[in-house]
Amino acid sequence: MIRKLLNTLNKVGINGFLLGIFAAVFLGYLFPEFGSSESSVSWKPIINIGIGMVFFFYGVKLDPVQLKAGLKNWKLHILIQASTFLVFPVLVQLVLYIVPSLNQDFNLGITYLSVLPSTVSASIVMVSLANGNIPGAIFNASISSLLGVVITPAWMGVLGDTSEFDIEFLPTLGELSIKVLMPVMLGVFLHRWIFPLISKQIGKVKYLDQTVIMIIVYTSFAQSFSQHVFAPYKLSTLMEVSITMLAIFFLIWAIIELSCRLLGFSLEDRITALFCGSKKSLVQGVVIGKVIFPDPALLALVLLPVMLYHIQQLIAGSIIASWFAKNNR
Repeated sequence: MIRKLLNTLNKVGINGFLLGIFAAVFLGYLFPEFGSSESSVSWKPIINIGIGMVFFFYGVKLDPVQLKAGLKNWKLHILIQASTFLVFPVLVQLVLYIVPSLNQDFNLGITYLSVLPSTVSASIVMVSLANGNIPGAIFNASISSLLGVVITPAWMGVLGDTSEFDIEFLPTLGELSIKVLMPVMLGVFLHRWIFPLISKQIGKVKYLDQTVIMIIVYTSFAQSFSQHVFAPYKLSTLMEVSITMLAIFFLIWAIIELSCRLLGFSLEDRITALFCGSKKSLVQGVVIGKVIFPDPALLALVLLPVMLYHIQQLIAGSIIASWFAKNNR
């Protein structure tokens, strides 16, 4: 049982990449000057080029034919996208209102988490392990990532007004279009020519994604540590945020489960809705956050709830996926 759980955790992302994220944070603590804005290394152009390459290859991996075929199951798609971009943000705002004792410095990061798109790889892997509707998972995870480029900054333009940080939607959308949408569209356009050439090596593209993400995490936390951003916070504050993230995961899970039963979904579609609708993308969170929050120190503070939720959704999700796999045969 333990070995199966460890294998499942490894498949959904609790592996070297997650350890690399922790290592990037620790290196930011040890060597803050090297990753800060005062460093002799020009991190900004490196990160911008890296982001463009990440989303170009993401577009190359998308098959337009499969996406078109996936449009048929519209009830499933509406529920997942509504859960991701509507129910989740509303639920989080209610939680933040009901739990005023939560340190308000993390409200912006928790709000940002709520409006992020669903994660692609973890959603698909968990749906596959739980014997759910895999084509539905592929379609919704892919579409969610594209919608997030527009919906995430739009939501933050509205919800961000409640904080001291103002977000201008149109300039942010323009920058995301250049850094994210254009590379994705170019990749989709070149899919038929490039994908057959690199299909056998496509799995290695994840190492590019992971390297770029770890660089962004390192520079963000290095800047925050150099400015002593985390100095005022105790370990108990971090635990409180962590518990809140876990509670939000199970609340959104319960809402989606109830919605699936009311709509009369099959077990396969229910599994897909549960896993895709409850997930939030760390990759998108880091990349889009780099644009929305140009101050690396602020970005580190915002990313902390996102990383905590990411870890918990993988652990809780993998346990649930294993249960479904055992009982859904």
